[in-house]
Amino acid sequence: MIVLLIIPQTRKPIQIGIHKMLGVFSPSEIKKEERLTLSSYDWQLMGEDDKVMYFDTLKGKVVIINFWATWCPPCIAEMPDFENLYQQFKNNKEVVFLFVTSDKKEAVKSFKEKHDFSFPVYRPMNSYPVELEHETIPRTFFIGREGEIAIDKSGVANWDGARVIQQIENLLNGE
Repeated sequence: MIVLLIIPQTRKPIQIGIHKMLGVFSPSEIKKEERLTLSSYDWQLMGEDDKVMYFDTLKGKVVIINFWATWCPPCIAEMPDFENLYQQFKNNKEVVFLFVTSDKKEAVKSFKEKHDFSFPVYRPMNSYPVELEHETIPRTFFIGREGEIAIDKSGVANWDGARVIQQIENLLNGE
C-alpha cells in the first residue's frame, strides 16, 4: 500500500477512494442561534461563460457555495454527490449553486468533461465575504434566505443524501 501511495499514477485514485469512504456522513446543520449572518454581499465571480455573477443578486435565495480545485482528492471525491444534488435542484430558481475555484478555465472545462459534470463553476474576481473565509478545501457553505450560514463544512461529506435535501428544503421554508 505504501508503495502504491508513492507512485503518482496510483496515489491520486487511492486518495480519492479513501476520501469517499470518509465522506459517508452528511454535514450537520448549525443551530439557528449559533449561525453567523453574512455582513456583506460585495463579491463578484466570473462564470464559465465569462459573465460576471454579482453575489448581491442572490440575496433572498438559498445559496450553496463549494470552494474546490480540480487537483484536490477530497474535492474530487465529493463532486459526484454535488452533481447529483445539483441535478435535483437545478430547476429551482430559489436555490443557487456556486462552485468556486481558482483553477484555470481550461483545467475546469477538461475536468468537467472528463467526469460528465454539469454544475456551474465560477472564479473569484475579488475577496469573498469575511464569513466565508477558509484555509482548506473543500469547504462548503449553505446560506439561507436571510444570509445566515446554516452549514459550514470543511472536508468531504455526503452531499446528496436525504438529510442534505431536507436541510435545503428547510432553508427554502425559512427554517
